[in-house]
Amino acid sequence: MIRSPQVTAVAVTLLLLFMAGSVLLLRQVDRVRTGATLEDVLYISSPKILKRASLGYEGLLADIYWTRAVQYFGGKQLAGGGRLDLLWPLLNITTQLDPHLIPAYEFVGTFLSSKPPVGPGVPQKAIELVEYGIRNNSDDWHLYYDLGYIHYDLKDYRAASDAFLRGSRVPNAHPFLKVLAARMAEHGGDLETARMLWSATYQTTHDKYIRANAAAHLRAIQANQDVLELERVVEVYRQRAGHLPGSFAEMAATGHLSGVPRDPLGNPYRLTADGHVLLRDPDSLPFVEKGLPPGYVAPRVPRILPAD
Repeated sequence: MIRSPQVTAVAVTLLLLFMAGSVLLLRQVDRVRTGATLEDVLYISSPKILKRASLGYEGLLADIYWTRAVQYFGGKQLAGGGRLDLLWPLLNITTQLDPHLIPAYEFVGTFLSSKPPVGPGVPQKAIELVEYGIRNNSDDWHLYYDLGYIHYDLKDYRAASDAFLRGSRVPNAHPFLKVLAARMAEHGGDLETARMLWSATYQTTHDKYIRANAAAHLRAIQANQDVLELERVVEVYRQRAGHLPGSFAEMAATGHLSGVPRDPLGNPYRLTADGHVLLRDPDSLPFVEKGLPPGYVAPRVPRILPAD
């Protein structure tokens, strides 16, 4: 078939426009890689447009956006916190460009659903994104774990149990998924279940921010349990002695304690005159709920930075 000059001209024009657009995109990518602002990064916010104009470099773009998402989160933490509204679009673009970038979904599961100041507090978007990851990586049990955690955080223990159970059926899945599924169905809201969940996160992640976050939650869980147990022992002392103890040293001297109890960071607990147990430095134990001094106001940004 003979093409008319008009058709050829249109085709050439469209090709040139496409090539020009690709050049502009690559220049934009270069700006992103060399320290552009997040406004520059999100100048093109549609994953579909980015994918079409990437000339097959979706993986490269995904790595760039993933790096900027981590830098954005870490920068906010180092700067003392702030709104994390851009975390969702950065992670959404990252995973749409590369649906197989598993660490990004792990980040989604831990931080995207978390309430401010730890995260932007968009759990439904987090669920949608992790479900998208499962559809594209159905053989990776970590994603089912991430999904189960989000539901657990929402106190939807039935959905959490279902997610863990689905993951347990994946070939080579970690055995603790079955345990978590059963535990969630029976004792979804207790401290021991929370300890199991955060221990699993701490032991399986390679991301320093997620690991630091899990460690902070584990310390808070231990402190919560310590306070409850110590106040129980104080009550036992009162019933036997007929009065409240004046100090933990007094309780140790009578055999009720093995010594002066300390929190997970090594700070001694405080015993009040009315028998309550308080933390000496609650700021150092973000996420803790027990042992808070009267009128205590938590810092705007909890201390969950990685040790390095």
